[in-house]
Amino acid sequence: MSTGIRGFYPRTITVIAVIVLALAFALNGARVAVWSALLPLFEWMETTPPGVLGQTWGAAFAALQAVHLLGMALLGGSVLVSDGRLLNVLFRDVPTDLVLRACHRLFVWSVSLCVLTGVFMACGVAVKVYYLEVFWYKMLALAVGVAFVFFIRRPLLRDHPDAISPGLRRLLASASLMIWFSVAATGRWIGFSG
Repeated sequence: MSTGIRGFYPRTITVIAVIVLALAFALNGARVAVWSALLPLFEWMETTPPGVLGQTWGAAFAALQAVHLLGMALLGGSVLVSDGRLLNVLFRDVPTDLVLRACHRLFVWSVSLCVLTGVFMACGVAVKVYYLEVFWYKMLALAVGVAFVFFIRRPLLRDHPDAISPGLRRLLASASLMIWFSVAATGRWIGFSG
């Protein structure tokens, strides 16, 4: 059995390396070439049926935005409850694995709902959000958050979360809260920027 750190958590280390590379890419000049190549996609998005509907019928956009906000509330609640349980400040009388399993199911549904409604909402204002730099930061933060949940947090906590050291549980919960607060803050920033 390998005793090196790579032997214990190979997926975790791989995901961390990918996240660091993605951040390095996002913060250097190479992203400009990729960003420029995406403009035709965003222009096309505005011509799709959801894009035309979002541009011409404000009630449809508002209804979709309400569903998107409900999905974000569910997402935030699932993150806060599961991380609060890992920090041992919420639901202390309920077994950790039960809380984490229920919250993960809710997380998957709410992320799916947010992504679906977010894509349809973005179609209506695609070129506008294309030019908002904070939109790209939000997408990066969202990708980091989803990768963190599915490739770091979930594999570590899937089988026996109580067997993990309290320090690692606190570290996972703190990292999760920071990531998802970053997603929420950049999403709110989009509202102030547009």
